[in-house]
Amino acid sequence: MIIFACLAFLATLTGGLIALKLHKQMHLLLGFTAGVILSVVSFDIFPELVSLSTELNIEVKTAMIAFVVGFLLFHIIEKYILIHHTHENEYGEHHHPTIGVGSAIALIGHSFLDGMGIGLAFQISNTTGIAIALAVLAHDFSDGINTVSLMLSHKNSHKKAFLFLLLDAIAPVLGAVSTLFFVLAPQYSLIYLGVFAGFLLYIGASDILPEAHSKHSKWTTVAMTIFGALLMYYILSLI
Repeated sequence: MIIFACLAFLATLTGGLIALKLHKQMHLLLGFTAGVILSVVSFDIFPELVSLSTELNIEVKTAMIAFVVGFLLFHIIEKYILIHHTHENEYGEHHHPTIGVGSAIALIGHSFLDGMGIGLAFQISNTTGIAIALAVLAHDFSDGINTVSLMLSHKNSHKKAFLFLLLDAIAPVLGAVSTLFFVLAPQYSLIYLGVFAGFLLYIGASDILPEAHSKHSKWTTVAMTIFGALLMYYILSLI
């Protein structure tokens, strides 16, 4: 589990460094990331929800309610609390460094929850832990990109953007470590998994995928999404 948390650190850092240095191929990487997340939710988390529901003698509808709640919860947080990076062009001249810092701090808190997601998934099973860890790695890559983009678009320095990137990269490690100090009861694990599935699907379909097509909407981006989904399906089959 700690190994995957450290990989999440590297994924976040890599995404941010690419945002600082490279831009031309970012849409392909984001398209691939969305495909990976879609496969994890569809081919690992959903079957695990059904399996856990049967094992615990709980209606699968309970897990699906948790899934919908997770999806809507993160939608509400993103749209009404966080200042989302995709809407910044609407504000024209109103770019202030403190806004970028506040948004980056929100992403850091988000990354901490990602790390907790990895740790809690390993409490359910190693297979579920690995699958969710892979999805979180893909997602944290885009989080690194977003952290740097938010900081720079609000006129913060490259040095400050890199500092917040480091904080964002450390957050999932701390989140994963925190789960070593408590264990979720099985029935709560089912709820957690449903909520986290909703969160992942929202991030992939409503955040990462639109971002991939926002400036470079090409068939190559679509192809990378399909490739990411197929590759993750193959990996999950091996697991």
